[in-house]
Amino acid sequence: MPKVPPIKAKKLIKILLKNNFFIHHQSGSHLQIRHNTKKHIRATIPRHDRFDLPPSILLSILKQSEITKDEILKWIKNK
Repeated sequence: MPKVPPIKAKKLIKILLKNNFFIHHQSGSHLQIRHNTKKHIRATIPRHDRFDLPPSILLSILKQSEITKDEILKWIKNK
């Protein structure tokens, strides 16, 4: 399985918003997103825009939002 490339939080948020997620609220520098139809899915994204998200944080966000590596790679390429 291919590795997920480094990505900025701003770019990840933009990709998720185009794919059935919406911003629920923000607390400090952390953004809470939810899925439009699957209301049980929510994820927390740190908005530290100067840095790329570390792979461990990115994989945690993908797990919370029930997105596979293949899906996110496809969405990044189709940007």
